[in-house]
Amino acid sequence: MTTNLVLTVIADDKPGLVESLAQIIALNSGNWLESSMSQLAGKFAGILRVSVADERVEKLIEELNGLSSELKLVIEEAADESSDQKSRMVELSLVGNDRPGIIKEISAAVSALGVNVERLNTQCTPAPMSSDALFKAKAILEVPEQVALEQLQEKLEQLADDLIVEIEVVVR
Repeated sequence: MTTNLVLTVIADDKPGLVESLAQIIALNSGNWLESSMSQLAGKFAGILRVSVADERVEKLIEELNGLSSELKLVIEEAADESSDQKSRMVELSLVGNDRPGIIKEISAAVSALGVNVERLNTQCTPAPMSSDALFKAKAILEVPEQVALEQLQEKLEQLADDLIVEIEVVVR
């Protein structure tokens, strides 16, 4: 049997961090299944899922914790991914002038409908003609089958008007 672990990593960004993780995982016959990693403001941040034989879990965790002088690491056993709830995946794109509260408003609106934010990427960039801060967000939303896509679209369009942003929703 195997165990799936989810690792959250943060450290000062420098070459070799990913290699250190990969080397320890490989030495313990672990399998690097999926990850999302990024450099933000001089920090390296990542989350990854690893599969390892049950008898090697403790050794892997011990060796990963040995990296504590280089990075901050949180290790959790992965939750069971099986779900009886049927859902659809929707991609949301948002662009507008930056201001506090945009993600708070969007997340509250989708959460009220029982929609889960599966992935979220945001960034602020200078607007092409004015150099004002332009806020951009891309999200993958998991919409339960019982929620009409029209209902979600309508809720987000109302919010777009209130926030003065452009929102596009595409079913994947």
